[in-house]
This record gives sequence, C-alpha cells and structure tokens, in this order.
Amino acid sequence: MSTNSSENNTIDLFPDLEISLSRSARFWIILFLDVPSVICSLCLIIHIIIDRTQRHALYNHTIFLILIVNLPVQLLDTGLYLSVIRNGLVQPSLPILCLLWLLVDYCFYCMGVILLTWLAIERHILIFYDQWVANQRGRFLFHYLPLILIISYVCLFYIVGIFVLPCDNVYDYTSLYCDVGPCLESYKFINLWETNFNYCCPVIIETVASISLLLRVQWQKRRLRRSNQWRKQRRMIMQLGLVSGINMVMNLPLYIVFIARSCGVATQSSTEAKIWFDFLSYGIVFFFPFASLCQFPVLRKQIIKTLTCIIARPSPPHCLLTISLTKVTPRK
Repeated sequence: MSTNSSENNTIDLFPDLEISLSRSARFWIILFLDVPSVICSLCLIIHIIIDRTQRHALYNHTIFLILIVNLPVQLLDTGLYLSVIRNGLVQPSLPILCLLWLLVDYCFYCMGVILLTWLAIERHILIFYDQWVANQRGRFLFHYLPLILIISYVCLFYIVGIFVLPCDNVYDYTSLYCDVGPCLESYKFINLWETNFNYCCPVIIETVASISLLLRVQWQKRRLRRSNQWRKQRRMIMQLGLVSGINMVMNLPLYIVFIARSCGVATQSSTEAKIWFDFLSYGIVFFFPFASLCQFPVLRKQIIKTLTCIIARPSPPHCLLTISLTKVTPRK
C-alpha cells in the first residue's frame, strides 16, 4: 500500500509526505470504513466455510483467499496506521513490530493485487473455457496451481526482501511505517522488479482482462443466456466488474504516476497525486467484501434483514444475523 522508500534507501522517487487531509479526519474516515469491512469479511469467510456448496465452488476460492489476505491489512496495518495518526506513536515501539507492519503493508497488499488479477483471468476460464477445469488434472493446472504459485512467490519475495536482505534502518516510532521501507528498496533492480512486476503489470493486466470479459459477455450475451449457468455467471461478472472498477479507479492512476516519475517526469502535482492515491488504495481492501456480496445472495439478504431490524428498533431476537450451519440450497 505504501510505495515510499525510506530516506536510508538509495531509491527515493517520492518524498515521505502525508496528504493535506488532517490526521483527525483520516482517523474517522478509515475507522468508519474499516469496522464494517472487517465485519462483512468475517461474515463472508464464515459463510463460505460452513456452506458446503459455497466451499466447493471453484469461483469462490480466489474470493475466499483475497478475504483472508485482506484481514491482516484491515486489522494490523490499519490498526497501526490509526494508532500513529491518533496517538502520534507506534505502540509498542519495537523494531520487530515495524518489520511486521512492513510485511503486512507490502506482502499482503501485493498478494491481494495479484490475486485480483488472477480473479479477472479466472473468470474467463470459468465462463468460456469451463471444460478446462472439468477434471481433476485441469482443476489443479488451471485453478489450484496458479493460487499456490502466487501465494508462494509473494511470501518468499517479501520475507527475503524485508527480513533477509541487509540494510540499515533507523526507526522513527512517531512516523507512519516507522519511517522505513523494506530493505529490498535499497537494491535498484529488485525495487524496479517489485514496482513493475508486482504492482504495475498486475493492475494493467486486470484492467485489460476485466474490460475484455465485459465486452466478450456483451458480444455473446444471447448464447450465454441460454446456458443453465447464466445466473451464476452473471453474478461472477457483476462481482468482477465492481471489484475491478474500484481497483482501476484507485490503483491504476497511482502506478501511472509512479511510472511517469520513474521515467523522469517529476512535478509537484504528480507527487501530490501519488500520496493521495496511496492513501485511497486502502479503499480497495475496505470495499472488496461489499463488492463480493453480490456473489452470495442468501448472505446478502440475511445482512440486509439484520440491518433493517436493527434500524427499526426495538430489535426482536429473530433479527440477529445467524448463518445456518445446514447446507444452503442455491437458487437455480
């Protein structure tokens, strides 16, 4: 989420600045968005785990992983961010906490970005090439293996880049992210690889894959509507459209600015835009659970019913949100 390099590193395309929005305003905005997002994420995770149909559906696995990967960002990363802008101090003030903050901020956020890219690609496979995953070998090659490779690559890259590569960090516990960056940013090639391969390319690929999927669905809508799976496919397309739209609005401009700065196009406006989009990138994590609800109509109705009962007080006992432990029969 944070793409700043610390002043101890050799590459510093952007100065370590904060947006003009006051810390108090940022605190309440993030808190207002993060709490409902965490609750929605937990509801979705529990719903997928306990519902056998949802748990075994291939189109839910990547969503489930993104929800799991986003939780450390929603809890640890956001919690430390709120602590610093509220109290002016990282608590407890320990180097290991700063390193864990960097690991969550870089590793888990990057993993979410790449998984979103795979989600867009996978939708093409599940809608137009479902025969590829019709048998056990196909499911492993075109479904499980990409997920395993993505998680393994990102974890290995950032564990080595943060905890193994040598560098000198001076921790400032009164600053966001302790005013340090991962040691990998001290190495020009690795830093450029991270920026281009881990962030810019996935966002661009996701944009192309999502737009091409929407165009292809529009082109073949008549044939798809004859399919028995059209209702399920429509929900997948809607969910991808919402998630990709949020990602393109918040992430794509950030990396366009970053590429421009890397090419030497340095202006005060680009710096301001970068730090704003860096802050807004939290929105991708916060809004993903809500965008995913369109994939789960039963759970969505339960949540809406619960919220309606809470608003129309006093709330009778049957208004409490309960997720049935029995199998939920999906609508045909």
